[in-house]
Amino acid sequence: MNPGALGYLREDVSGSRRQWDERQIRVLAERLGYDLRRIAVFGANTDRPVYRLRVLASNLGVDAVIVPSLAHFEDGVVPGELVERADVITVRPEETYARWLIPPDAPADSGSR
Repeated sequence: MNPGALGYLREDVSGSRRQWDERQIRVLAERLGYDLRRIAVFGANTDRPVYRLRVLASNLGVDAVIVPSLAHFEDGVVPGELVERADVITVRPEETYARWLIPPDAPADSGSR
């Protein structure tokens, strides 16, 4: 089973390119091996969009949020609180903002100092 992804875009940013942006999200998800479970489309007046994305990502159990570009986030910055929940992947340019993971071969912290 492939890891899950959530697509996200703001309709006011996409404008007439909305269908194109949705298609690009689908294509990238497929190419990267994600099961795209939904595309969330918010507007400029959506209340607390990052909070809503986090809740949706948690409810869907996804590992990544795929967005057309950073322009779809406030001030063009990937929200840290979203990256705490899921990797954020942009289509243009193709970049991944990954959660911090502990490598499997890292020694366990014994808690003593």
